[in-house]
Amino acid sequence: MKTYPEWQYDEMKQVGVDYTDTKEVQDYDSRMQKLRNIKKETEDIINIVGLTAKQVVLEFGAGTGDLSIEIAKHCKMVYAVDISPVMLEVANKKAKSHDINNIKYYHAGFLTYEHQGEPVDVIVSQLALHHLPDFWKLVALKRINAMLKKGGKFFLRDTVYSFEVENYKEFFDNWLNGIKPVAGEELASDTKIAIRDEFSTCDWIMEGLMNRAGFTIDTLSYHDGFLAVYVCTKK
Repeated sequence: MKTYPEWQYDEMKQVGVDYTDTKEVQDYDSRMQKLRNIKKETEDIINIVGLTAKQVVLEFGAGTGDLSIEIAKHCKMVYAVDISPVMLEVANKKAKSHDINNIKYYHAGFLTYEHQGEPVDVIVSQLALHHLPDFWKLVALKRINAMLKKGGKFFLRDTVYSFEVENYKEFFDNWLNGIKPVAGEELASDTKIAIRDEFSTCDWIMEGLMNRAGFTIDTLSYHDGFLAVYVCTKK
């Protein structure tokens, strides 16, 4: 097993919810089934990046595998990467139950995944990059860029703050109060932990990181002050 310098950020450590715990992963999977429309997400990504049946996709933060399974139906191969071995186990079982055989699973993250094959056509990441501090986000984005073919596409959906910082107290209170009636106390509690302990950055910082990492931002959109979607092309 490859070792890394002691000074490298430990992306394997669990911050907030422990997704190495089987029950937590099962609870997460159950919540996502209720809150997300995976088929719609997949259709949107396929259309936005122009995915074809001959292309290869890499997903960082694959979680319990729903998006990878749907994408695998529309492309040649999917490499699914996640730091939680329990989530990967659940994802692998799901894929087999759907008779999906063109997904390869890897226990790794943005900083530790070592891609062995040809550069890929598309890289996707949803709600994972904010787990890294900004310096390590840039390292991760440069690594992502290096794994893509020339002209390859990078789709990122993540927690990125686009509200006025002067209003942060009011914004966070309103955000948390809005979550409770829609998604329940548990998700509101998870969000509180994410605000406090994770590394969501600002819109202008993320745009600068993308540029420095070697991407052209084709489209970007900000939603509700905390969610961003970027579609980028490798320069």
